[in-house]
Amino acid sequence: MTGNLDTGKILVGVDGSEASVEALRHGQRLATALNAPLEAWGCWEIPLGYQGYLAVGFDTFAHDAEETLKETVITALGPDKPKNVSTHLVHGSARTVLIEGSKQAAMLVVGRRGHGGFGGLLLGSVSSACIAHAHCPVVVVHSPESST
Repeated sequence: MTGNLDTGKILVGVDGSEASVEALRHGQRLATALNAPLEAWGCWEIPLGYQGYLAVGFDTFAHDAEETLKETVITALGPDKPKNVSTHLVHGSARTVLIEGSKQAAMLVVGRRGHGGFGGLLLGSVSSACIAHAHCPVVVVHSPESST
């Protein structure tokens, strides 16, 4: 599977973790070298246990994810977002959303481990799923503290 090389777009999964900050930095270096657009995607979903209740306060989950996305872009790339960078907030599980998004990307960049999961895992569940199922090449980036 080769993704959509016509778009040349680099898609980066962002969750606010150090690994996703590094993934965004690395994705931007690649995008700059390839003269490609970069899309930073933040994903959000309603946590387990909230389904079945009234939709009171669900907007806060989307708002928090949007703020995390904005803050991560600023942390990774500075206050003046590069012109080739856009952001996209998507409702759904990160693995499902990023794999689907990979159909329209030339490359997918993710952090080794995000905020979820277990500390002892070599790869997080999202990065593992993307490696196994993405429709384009996947780059997995380590955060500085995890690469030693």
